[in-house]
Parts: sequence; C-alpha cells; structure tokens
Amino acid sequence: MNSSKNDETKPSTLVSWGWVDQTYASSSPVTPLKAPAKPTIDLLSPVRQWLDKIEVKDVKFAHFLCKQIPSQCPFERRVQFKGRTLLYIPPLCKLNPVYDEVVALRFRALCYLADVCGEDISSYC
Repeated sequence: MNSSKNDETKPSTLVSWGWVDQTYASSSPVTPLKAPAKPTIDLLSPVRQWLDKIEVKDVKFAHFLCKQIPSQCPFERRVQFKGRTLLYIPPLCKLNPVYDEVVALRFRALCYLADVCGEDISSYC
C-alpha cells in the first residue's frame, strides 16, 4: 500500500445532512440568505444626543440630577400576602427608550460630585 501524507485518514465533519470527509468540506459554512436590512429611522436620536452632551459643571445641578433620577427602578414591585408572592412587577425602566442616557447623566453627576467636589455620594447610592 502506497500512501502519502495527503492520503492519510482525515477527520470527518458533520454537515447538516450527513458526514463529509474533511478534504471535501468547504472552508466557510453555508449561510441562509437574509433579506436586505431596511433603513431604520431613530426619532429619539436628537434627544439621546442632547442628553449625552449635557455637562455637569454645577454643584446644585449635580445634586438636582442625583435626587431626581433614581438609582433603582421605582416601578419594580413585589405584592406579597402572608409571606407569599402574589404578583411580581418587573422593572419597567428598561422599556424607556432613553434609559441608558438618563442613567449615564446621573453617573456623570455622581462622578462630578465625588471627583471634582470631593463630596460623599453614599446618600445617593
């Protein structure tokens, strides 16, 4: 038997319909055709950009933001009766389309108070 290095036993690969020898398997998997992506219009983009551009440079403004923007979602509730949970309302803040920007604004206000002003921010956490 005359065998070269190329003719040695090679591992087989499982393809969607059966086993194929590694030498005949294509290097890239077959991907299903996708519909072309439709352009999306983000109506809240100007609001998001405006919130991202707000700079916290005033102590009173930073305190105002930290007091007005809650650290946890205020809508999350657990209705209990005699120690048993009857109803659980999940945090609904994630449904807010500008939630991330508002939380980032609160974070910038907290950082301003802690880093620039040197204040204790543990009352806001």
